[in-house]
Amino acid sequence: MLTLSLFVWVSNGLSLLIVGFGKPTAANQFSENATLSLGTNGNLVLAEADGTVVWQTNTANKGVVGFKLLSNGNMVLRDSKGNFIWQSFDYPTDTLLVGQSIRVGGVTKLVSRKSAKENVDGSYSFVLEPKQWAMYHKISNSPQPVLYYSSPRQPTDYLKFICTPDTDEGFAYDLSLETSDGGSSFLARPKYNSTASFLRLGMDGNLVIYTYYDKVSWGAYEKTFSAFDRDSNWETECQLPERCGKLGVCEDNQCVACPSEKGLLGWSKSCEAKKLTSCAAKDFHYYKIEGVDHYMCKYTRGSGPVKVEDCGKKCTSDCKCLGYFYNQDTSRCWIAYDLMTLTKVSNSTHLGFIKVPNK
Repeated sequence: MLTLSLFVWVSNGLSLLIVGFGKPTAANQFSENATLSLGTNGNLVLAEADGTVVWQTNTANKGVVGFKLLSNGNMVLRDSKGNFIWQSFDYPTDTLLVGQSIRVGGVTKLVSRKSAKENVDGSYSFVLEPKQWAMYHKISNSPQPVLYYSSPRQPTDYLKFICTPDTDEGFAYDLSLETSDGGSSFLARPKYNSTASFLRLGMDGNLVIYTYYDKVSWGAYEKTFSAFDRDSNWETECQLPERCGKLGVCEDNQCVACPSEKGLLGWSKSCEAKKLTSCAAKDFHYYKIEGVDHYMCKYTRGSGPVKVEDCGKKCTSDCKCLGYFYNQDTSRCWIAYDLMTLTKVSNSTHLGFIKVPNK
């Protein structure tokens, strides 16, 4: 069986870019004999050979007279006056093409893929909220997705990925996120025509732009923006939840240590906390790390003011809690349902406590 994943093909010279606008689910798998067709009633349907409908645009009897793929990659169903009855740009998944947006009243977020082989919703999301845009990491232990980045306060009805020439001659092009108040957030400035760019929320939680350059015969796509990067104005790589895998201390964009009861050891991909075997308080204890923040600490307030002992009690009484983090200067407390990347900070009053079994 195959899985539903409809695509827009954007041509530019000899290049073809594939951008999905529908992630599959278990309910809409289909066979190799399935066909995509526009019916006389104006409904675009993906159906099996026996007529079973797998997916459809629900545009029957709405005046659709034609199907067209626009030069910007938008696939549209139009009426006799040229108005769009349905368009693929209204259904972004993990990617925005130039001119595409997330907006209030429509799709308000991008969601990452689970893996390179599994084109289903992953654990990261880029969300347009009433007063900001924010990035979240969804984990199985936590009742709510964990915030790991948020923009400065800027209410907007939409975020549109745009590309504009920086000079009349077109020597450089600005790639930005446009807001409904007429402003924009600058992202990148390639020194060539960059209209063949796309913004994607990666499987690792990073927000990146890939841009096509048609003057070369191979390697035409290059990464022109990375939100979490040593050269970024947004954040460093240390703010990515999974930068250091299941557990690690990150400093200067590198995983530099594996925290343990014996202290900070050399980091490797095998670094992880010991697995708990019981929720009973008598069966586990904590070890302390000084001068670290969990990735959630920077953009969330935690709870408090509260004493460090009471912060610990919250974690001890919560079976899903894997550790807690405490700021002695502000008396704020963060309960961690995952560990992953801890950022090294110069202030030793930022404390981490990792829950481990007694045996």
